[in-house]
Amino acid sequence: MERQKHREDFGTGNGTTHLKWTCGGYNWPLVRETADSHQRRNMADLKIKTNSGTTASFQEEDLAELMMSLRGPLLRPEDAAYEPARHVYNGMFAGRHPGAILRARSTADVIDAVRFAANHDLVVAVRGGGHSVAGNSICDDGLIIDLTELNGIHLDRKAGTVRVQGGATWGDVDRETQAFGLATPGGVVSTTGIGGLTLNGGIGWLRNKHGLSCDNLVSAEVVTASGELITASAAENPDLFWALRGGGGNFGVVTSFEFKVHPVGPIVPAALVMYPLAEAANVLRKWRDWLPDAQEDITSNAIPFTVPVSEHMPPPVHGQQVLIIAGVYPGDVEEGLRLIQPLRELGTPLFDMSGPLPFRAMQSSFDFFFPLENPLISYWKSIYLNELGDDAIEILAEAANNRTSELSMINIVHLGKGVRSVGAKETAFGERTASFMISLDANWRDTTGDTARHAAWARSYWDRLNPLSTGGVYLNFVGAEDKDADKLVRSAFGAQL
Repeated sequence: MERQKHREDFGTGNGTTHLKWTCGGYNWPLVRETADSHQRRNMADLKIKTNSGTTASFQEEDLAELMMSLRGPLLRPEDAAYEPARHVYNGMFAGRHPGAILRARSTADVIDAVRFAANHDLVVAVRGGGHSVAGNSICDDGLIIDLTELNGIHLDRKAGTVRVQGGATWGDVDRETQAFGLATPGGVVSTTGIGGLTLNGGIGWLRNKHGLSCDNLVSAEVVTASGELITASAAENPDLFWALRGGGGNFGVVTSFEFKVHPVGPIVPAALVMYPLAEAANVLRKWRDWLPDAQEDITSNAIPFTVPVSEHMPPPVHGQQVLIIAGVYPGDVEEGLRLIQPLRELGTPLFDMSGPLPFRAMQSSFDFFFPLENPLISYWKSIYLNELGDDAIEILAEAANNRTSELSMINIVHLGKGVRSVGAKETAFGERTASFMISLDANWRDTTGDTARHAAWARSYWDRLNPLSTGGVYLNFVGAEDKDADKLVRSAFGAQL
């Protein structure tokens, strides 16, 4: 039966309007609107940027079919919910204003949104957690497909898997899995969305035991560019499954992920030791020398930064420049405390917060540093090293002491067995041989034109480390580039291209 393109409005006398479509000679009521939303149909046209650079203009009747199908709202700039919905965690992109934000509440909403965008060649960005340092989850004048309300989680303990909708955060996942002493490798900030982190790799606190987030992916449901929903796994669409594991977010909108889960916690032995930044070079050398003899399941990072004045940090070290040596052992607590003890003896600590810790607390220990309200402005550059030689340590110590903002930090990440034991061709993730990943994280809050100065700090020390590197970068820790962006992305995939 062919639907006639005819719509009528009829009032009820109580300020409410119904819309009806004529189909096969019968009037089908499809949408119930309040008087306020009815009035919106007399407002200005909705304008969204296209991929050709033009602007597509939509009147209310052009949107009628889409709006009748959606469970979630289509937010416009004039809507009260639009402003908070466009906020992301990198303040560098606070000035971006999408033409509309479609807040999906079901996979069907995502399918309809993708088809609508494809039919009109619209610029689209997909938002999961909103943590993209490069600003990939927000665009100017385009359409945002917002997955944040798609955050359902189903744990199958018998199968040893957890299925997670694409808008969930790692905090959401940990809440459900840790109730049963289980976990899947996530990131190091619990408000991070599962989607972007997994699709670009996923380096977190369980990596040296259980690998990257993408290594634990069992299957995914993906809405393709044509609006088709398909499953990607080792058995179905294996080429797509390979690409999703570290190949980035350009292969479709992933509406759900299925991960393997492992026994972890809920209490884990954790090292959190603050050493004076003035001793950074010496402490880093001792840390590096300890790593080859360390129990291979221990995951450890070194992080130079300035301790903020915060209730989340111990008052005796507020405002002090420190080098944090952090470590997690995902096994027996008493054994783990013994194994990580050397991390507490690399120098004279300013403060030591080590001990048994809820795994969820470890996962969220840096959350306070990355707020959604009044977010940091961030520009990050990452690089891989095969070894942490004395020359690299001297550069890193100098960089730590010459930070242009007290909010800037350096992440020095050791990559052990769990990451490097996966074959180079098994997934699209491009770097399986390096022993260290370095991220130079320029963060600041002032908006007085100092962007160039802070970004130059990250760039200059990245340039000095580059001759010592493998040539690759970690895509989750790459900032917005004004040059060489294509070259950097290609370097992230190495031989996988």
